[in-house]
Formats: sequence, C-alpha cells, structure tokens
Amino acid sequence: MKKAIFTLLLLLPLTLLAQVTGTIRGKIIDNDTKEPLGFVTVALVPQGSKAPTAGCSSNDDGTFLINNVKEGNYTLQFSFVGYLTDSRSVSITAGNSKRNIGTISLKSDKKMLKEVVVTEQRSQMSFEIDKRVFTVDQNIASTGGSASDVLADIPSVEVDNEGTVSLRGSESVTVWINGKASGLTSDNQGDILQQMPAGSIEKIEVITNPSAKHSPEGTAGIINIILKRDRKAGYYGSVQGGADSEGGYNAGGNINYSSGALDAYAGFNYRNMEFENEGTTYTRYFGNPGSYQNQWSNGTHGPNNIFVRTGLTWRFTKKDEVYANLMGMYGKGKHKNNITAESGQLDSDGALGAVTERRLRSTSQEGSPRMYNIEVGYTHRWSDSHFIDLSFGHHTWQQKRDATYRQITEYPLSAGTSHNSYQFQDGENKSSNFEIKLDYEYKIDENNRVEAGYKADFSDDDSPVITYTDEQHTVLDESLYNKFRYKQETHAFYGTYSGRVGKLGYQLGLRGEYWNVRTRSFGWSDEQNGTLPGYNSKDFFELFPSAFVSYEISQGQEVQLNYTRRLRRPWGGQLNNFQNISDSTNISFGNPNLTPEYSNAYEVNYIKNWKNHTLSISGYYRTTTDVIERISYSQGKVIYTTHENVAQTQSAGLEIIGKNRLFKILDLTTTLNLYYYKLDDFKYTIYGQEITGEADENFSWNARMTASMMLPWGVTMQATGRYNAKRIVAQGHREPSYSVDLGLRKMFNKNWSLSVNVRDLLDSRGWNSVTSNKFFYRDSESSHGGRRFGFTLTYSFGNMKAQAPKRKPQEMPSSGYDDYGGGEM
Repeated sequence: MKKAIFTLLLLLPLTLLAQVTGTIRGKIIDNDTKEPLGFVTVALVPQGSKAPTAGCSSNDDGTFLINNVKEGNYTLQFSFVGYLTDSRSVSITAGNSKRNIGTISLKSDKKMLKEVVVTEQRSQMSFEIDKRVFTVDQNIASTGGSASDVLADIPSVEVDNEGTVSLRGSESVTVWINGKASGLTSDNQGDILQQMPAGSIEKIEVITNPSAKHSPEGTAGIINIILKRDRKAGYYGSVQGGADSEGGYNAGGNINYSSGALDAYAGFNYRNMEFENEGTTYTRYFGNPGSYQNQWSNGTHGPNNIFVRTGLTWRFTKKDEVYANLMGMYGKGKHKNNITAESGQLDSDGALGAVTERRLRSTSQEGSPRMYNIEVGYTHRWSDSHFIDLSFGHHTWQQKRDATYRQITEYPLSAGTSHNSYQFQDGENKSSNFEIKLDYEYKIDENNRVEAGYKADFSDDDSPVITYTDEQHTVLDESLYNKFRYKQETHAFYGTYSGRVGKLGYQLGLRGEYWNVRTRSFGWSDEQNGTLPGYNSKDFFELFPSAFVSYEISQGQEVQLNYTRRLRRPWGGQLNNFQNISDSTNISFGNPNLTPEYSNAYEVNYIKNWKNHTLSISGYYRTTTDVIERISYSQGKVIYTTHENVAQTQSAGLEIIGKNRLFKILDLTTTLNLYYYKLDDFKYTIYGQEITGEADENFSWNARMTASMMLPWGVTMQATGRYNAKRIVAQGHREPSYSVDLGLRKMFNKNWSLSVNVRDLLDSRGWNSVTSNKFFYRDSESSHGGRRFGFTLTYSFGNMKAQAPKRKPQEMPSSGYDDYGGGEM
C-alpha cells in the first residue's frame, strides 16, 4: 500500500503538464547612471488582486525571469530601497506565452536617500525547498555572545555544554563557514564556535539533505555559517562594545567598501568572557556487594580572544575576478575545576552505606588557541549562468594546553590517612589543512542545467602529550606519554544534472570520493628504543548518489521528494587510544579501529506561502549502519569511555515550521520536531571486558518559538523559548530540558542603537544524562554559564548608497533548481 501511494505521488504531476504556462523576462537599470540593478524585488500581481502570486529578484546584470506563469492579466511591480516603485502591465496568452517587457528604468528616491530609518522588521527566516536560511544579524538575544549562542537559537539545532552541535537530534552534522569546512573539525569545532563572535555572523543556512555537489560528511546534514560581508556601493561600517553581568566584555568594529571594480572588508572583535560551571554525578557499581560514588564539581572557564577578518575582490574585466579572504583568531584561556567524590559500600538492601573514601581533585588548565584560514580564488563568467571557479584554501589550528592535576585521597576515611598526587600534562594540538576546489556550472537553457567539480583535501593532525609527576617537571610518567599523528587525503568528483518539465523539476547527482587515512600512536618506550610503529593506513572509495524531484502544485505551493547517501568519518581524537585523565575515575580514550558510518536519507518537503504566513512540513527517514557511539564500562571504581561502531539505527521524523506575521508588528517563528529513533542491540569485547547494549527505541520531540515584536519609541523585543523531550542514546538516555532567552533593542537614530539581553532567563539550561549497563548505573547533571545579563552599544557610519551588491559568492548554492519564486533553472 505504501509503495502504491509513493508511486501515485510521483505520477500525479505528469497528468497536469498539459496546462499552458508562460515566462516573463526583462532588465532593470538605474535611470540616472544606466547601470544594471541587481536584487530588485519583482512581484507578479494578478489584475484585480492585491497579493502577488509569484516573483523573483533581478540578477547581477539587472535581468530577471519568472517561469510557469499561468494564462491571465498581471501587473509587474518593481521595488528596491532607495528607488521609487514602478509597475508594468503584462498578459500571458496561449498565443503569446513568452513575454519580454524590455528595459525598466528605476528613478532614485532622493528623499529616502537622505536618511533611512528602520520602520519594520526584516524577516528572520526564509524557506527554500532544499534549505532554510536564518538571518541572525538582528538577533538580539545573542548580541555580544558567540557563534555557539547563535546556533543554539536556530530551530532543530542544539549545542551542549561542551560546544557539540547536533541537528534534529543527531551529532553527525557538518559545520561550515562561508560554504567551506574552513578547518573546522570535530576536534576543534567547539573551541572555535565558542570563541567566534556572534556579531560577525550574517545568517545561518541549514541543509538537511544536501545534493551530490556538496560533501557527504555529516549524516544529519550541513550547517553553513555565513559571515557578514555586505557589498552595497560606497563605504560603511560600525563599532560596538558591551559587557555582561558575569564580568565579561567585548568590543569590535568592521568596515566595508564597494565600487564597480573593487570590494573590500575588514573586521575586528575582542571577547573576554567568564563562565561558571557545576555538576553532580551519582554512580552505582553492581557487584556483591555493590558500591557507590557521589561526586560534586564546580569551576570557572575564562576564554579571551581576538578575531579578525579581511577580504578583497577585484573584478579586472567584466567576466573575470580574483578574490582573497583571511580569517584569524588568537586567544588565551584559563579553566579551573574542583571535584569532590565520596564513595562507599551498598547495604544488602541497596541503601548507601557509610563513606569510606573521599577524593579531592583540582584541575587547572591554560590554553592558547591560534587559528588562521586563507582562501584565494579566480572566477570566470561567460554569463551569470555559465561560470567556472577555482579556489585554494589553507587552514591551521594550534592549541597549546598545559594542565595541572592535584589530588588528595583519604582512605580509609576512618583512619584519617591521606595520599597526595601531582600530575602536569603538557599537550598540544596542531592541525593543518590544504584544499583545492574547482566548480563549473552551465545553464544550457531555461529548463536545463549541469554542474561538475573536483575537490582535493589534505589534512595533517599532530597531538603530542607529555605527563610529569613532580612540580619541577623532571619526573616523566612514561605510561602517560603519547604522540599521535593523523593524516587524511581526500579526492572527490561530482556531477549533477537539473531539469524542469512544466511544473516538475528534478535533479540527479553522483559524487565519488576516494580517501586515505593514516594514523600512528606511540609511547615513551617506542621512542627511546627507536621502535616507532608504522602508520596504520586505510583506503576507502565510495559513491554518493542524490536524487531530487519537485512539483509546483500552484503559485506559492510546492512539494519535493529527495534521497541522498551520506557518511560520518571518525575524527582524529576518536582514533587516538591515549587516555584522558582529567578525571581519574572517568577516563576516556579513542579507538584506532573505528570505521565510517553510512546512512541513506529520504526526505519529503512541502512549502505553502500566504501573504503573511508560511508553512513548511518536512518528513524524513534515515537508516544508518556501523553507527559510531560512545560506550562505557568499569574496572573497579574507574569508568572507561571510548567509541565503537556498535550497531544500526533507524530515524524517522516530522519537522513543522510556521512563520507568521500578525498585526504588522509581531513575527512568530514556531518549530516542532517529532522523531522516532531505534537502536539495535550490540555486544563487543574491549580489553577483556564484554560490552553489551540492549535494543532500544523511543519517540521524542522538541519545540521552539521565537517572537519578535515592534514596540513604540523605536524598541524591538525578541524572546525565544525551547523545550527538548527525553531522548535515548547508546547505553542510556538524556533527560528533558528547557530554556528562555529575552532581548530588547532601542534605535536612537540611524547611527546609534542599544541592545539589552538575558541568556537563560529561567536559569534552567543544563544537561542531565543517565548511563546504564551490566557494570554500573550513572546519573549525571551539569550546567554551564547560567543566567547572564548583557548589553551592547553600536554606532554605525558611512555613505552607503542604495545600490545592489554585485555578487554574494559566500552563500550556499541551492540543490540545482530554484524555489517557486525564483523562476530560473
């Protein structure tokens, strides 16, 4: 029955292809300069109606095209900030279905150019059939915060207290900056996002099922962070400064310049933050007799860093341009943590017996992260729809981290005796990445397009760790001496073909990837004896197909079916078998035998637009094999945690997003994500320990609502509330959580604005997880940061002219066919 319904959905559009539709094209120029105007809004309004049924934005050369226009009489309306609105009448008939209305000259609105005052809110979310775009540069709640704070406000995205990002409940998600990996890996992603200033971000793109054009990394999809780089004619910029209730402060500025041949930008930000964290853990060890441990922790985390960006684009002919972009970060941070643990035996009835051992452990870490990313490229355009782009990128990340561990163990407690221990760990993570990328795109005609490309990626990660047991750092702990090297080389080719027949759009794509992974880990005796092990080398080759089908039910209403194959590769830290001893009773280490996990993802999307309302419904189903999960076991009272390819999973869900504008002053964005997750049972043996996990399944959900309201006196209010229901993971589950953020912004004039916000208004943001197996039961709860009040004062300046940007190459391209309003294939 299900197959019959699915076949019917695919065949239904073919019965409707005979309807007569037409196209409308033209070109828009500046009435005074005669230069083409891009990004002009073109609305198609049926005569006798006030609401547009279709539309698009003009291209860089001023041209526009609207496809699939039904027979009838229409009014074309042209509008753009700084210009007077204009209109033209046009008709589509069976005998004249391809209309070219010629050149439209827009006149400057002299009065508006003198002073522009913001009088209404800009939409914070836009829908495209293959992605959601969230404009965040006006997000008040995250002003003065970090990129992690911005991502935490995006529907269906979560960020935990360690900076790990998940999408639709899955941590297997790829995060990009400006459409590229930019050196972000699972090793350093949390550090970089928590130190990247929120003020440098323009918008976030969420692509849940990317086509073969994009990397298959991340089974849940791609999150693309687009940094600010407006290209309005003239020069303009802003400076800002702020502080918060916990002693943190920030300052920054940016400037942009754009002319006919040259675009340039530069930005600078400094952040000095202070966070407090605390946690409690109860562990029960099974045995005869059983035992227990109660643990309390508290600490501080104080990162401070400088973040800089600069870039230049030079169009030296009408068809050729070169560009260069640089991003860098330098910082220092201190982390202190204190742990108190008390343990004892369980009584015969399972009650806690007397405390027999107390352990006091203090950790002090100092780190100095450094990062830079440089990209240079060349683009040749035969036309706006026929171009080739070649780029080279180089990224380095270096994190120097020194950690001091002091521990006092009182055992037996009744005897009053104690034992002191000291450890100093000198660690460093150095990674570099070089990328070559070639993309070609050619629109054959109005209904057919091809894309092809090649990408090479070379990564090298070096992570030495040396441990001493005396305060003079002369006595080496040979068992905790480790040098780990991780190298990966990837070569990928892709090709896609997109077409449209009437209201039916489609795209077929195939990506082939070959990659080689080489790892090596050795200790003190290996180095001293000259018996260094060789590299453990693994070669892989996989094909990743994608298929998309879309059908336009009517103007403003579209449905899409798609399929992609994706993977999740284990990252460097997951492959390093060196043990992390920051908590002596909770030791973690990697697994060099991990292999990638693979998934097949299916998705159906439906979008309906009204004048002031938008509804998006997405149903998805994903099967994953060789799932990489975190598993734990115990030896005595020490719990060891590592990663394994444990089992297979199935995920299915329904994501509903509604965007509503009410009473002209209130914007509501509501997201409801319902999902089902099933994990198969598994059994493994690690270091003589048999690790098991029972099959489990559950239904879970999360919801989020963001409300933005225009208040009197130039004040904007924004509130975001979120709730995450209980969710299962390997060997346990995560408890429900909720939080609320609130912000206010006051515009004093066109130059000055003041933002006031509070993160975690209810002081409820935390994480509670339960882990259970045949060895132990653990209930752990932690929080990071807590309620925080902040303010930011911003001053804007410049002689910005009302002219469209030339191009926006940083944005993620679509899957290959435009949404219903764009018209072009």
